Amino acid sequence: MKLSHLVKDRKIHHRLYSDPEIFELEMEHIFGRIWLFIAHESQLPEKGDFCLARMGRTEVLVVRQKDGGIKVLKNSCSHRGTRLCAAPHGHTGAFVCPYHNWAFNLDGSLKALPHAQSYDDKVCPGAADMGLAEIPRVAVYRGFIFASMAAAGPSLEAHLGPLAAAIDNLVERAPNSELTICRQKTSLVYQGNWKFHHENANDTIHPSIVHESSVNSARTTPVDMADFRADNGQTKGMMLANGLPPQDWAKISLSGSELGHSFMGGFYRSGLLSSAHEDDVAKAYRTALEKAKGKQKASDILAMDRFNNLIWPNFNVNAQFHQIRVVHPLRHNRTLVEGYCFRLGGAPDEIFRRASRFLTALVSPTSMIFGDDMEIFERVQKGLGSDGIEWLDMSRGLSMEAPDDSTDGQMIASETASELPIRSQMQAWTQYMGDLEI
Repeated sequence: MKLSHLVKDRKIHHRLYSDPEIFELEMEHIFGRIWLFIAHESQLPEKGDFCLARMGRTEVLVVRQKDGGIKVLKNSCSHRGTRLCAAPHGHTGAFVCPYHNWAFNLDGSLKALPHAQSYDDKVCPGAADMGLAEIPRVAVYRGFIFASMAAAGPSLEAHLGPLAAAIDNLVERAPNSELTICRQKTSLVYQGNWKFHHENANDTIHPSIVHESSVNSARTTPVDMADFRADNGQTKGMMLANGLPPQDWAKISLSGSELGHSFMGGFYRSGLLSSAHEDDVAKAYRTALEKAKGKQKASDILAMDRFNNLIWPNFNVNAQFHQIRVVHPLRHNRTLVEGYCFRLGGAPDEIFRRASRFLTALVSPTSMIFGDDMEIFERVQKGLGSDGIEWLDMSRGLSMEAPDDSTDGQMIASETASELPIRSQMQAWTQYMGDLEI
């Protein structure tokens, strides 16, 4: 049976989430082919700098080369397959295996090995097939480093399509257009399929239901609580925003692309995170942005009010809150989510503090919000694994779609609480997986 038979106009078969064999095919034909975000250039400012990253289940080394370029190498010694480097980031002149001391240059070529006389001349420094395996395609878009395991395919710009605007907006929010990623990240693992994250992120029905406990907690917290004073009510405002009534959530626009990408309109209507909010920090930031880029351009930059710009299959950009999130599939029922925030060059320090607070409140082990989401993901996974239902419905809002003028018609939009983002992701999934048989 072709896998395309498991995705219909209105329905998805539960096997897309519960079948380990399908998951293995996804690792090969989606994560093994598509462009994946792996690092930011600010993590590698000097020649010899490196950081660890993931491409699906494959751990890689992202390395700044002596000529200033970037190579991405599999973090596995070519001798016995040992994990070569355990440090999350650092600076080096060579990578040395902790097992037998094989040493590799920054470009992955074999530099030295012990007891060379024990080998024939095919195993020697510089031998073409003795170096570290290299990821064939690497591209950088405005400081964001992407890689693809496929030797050929669409360009990075073609893959990003209209969602490149989200990255542009994040970069332009820095008065000097320079971003520095915070090396400290948040990491969470949930016992569910990797597709749940993106499906949930732009779902406007669930927040007031799934996050009811944190909404109620925020509603009953007095304004003079220490936590409120610590962040001027930012965390409380985030929780309260999820408590919009259904009719207001239904008014938030959603956009989706056949590339699998999607985004939703902003929903923070009041408080510190509102795009219209002004206090001394916000005024100082806007002044810095206007001085650097002019009043009109600054207004245009700040006017982009979106939430969860999802670049399929696993990258999430929240430009106005200076955040990214990366989703890493581990097994068909186990997923790692990593969150990062950025410091905007030329912006007041308090702006970075707010970004850090946003990250820890939304996607961290201490987050009441993401804790709710993980619980739901795990309940869905358990429900699907029990063979309780065969076909999952994704028809909400199907008849209410129209071209999205804000993307010059490159995406489809819905002005109601729609499952358009899920249908968009399934279009992309079918493009990569549909012709395979199982």
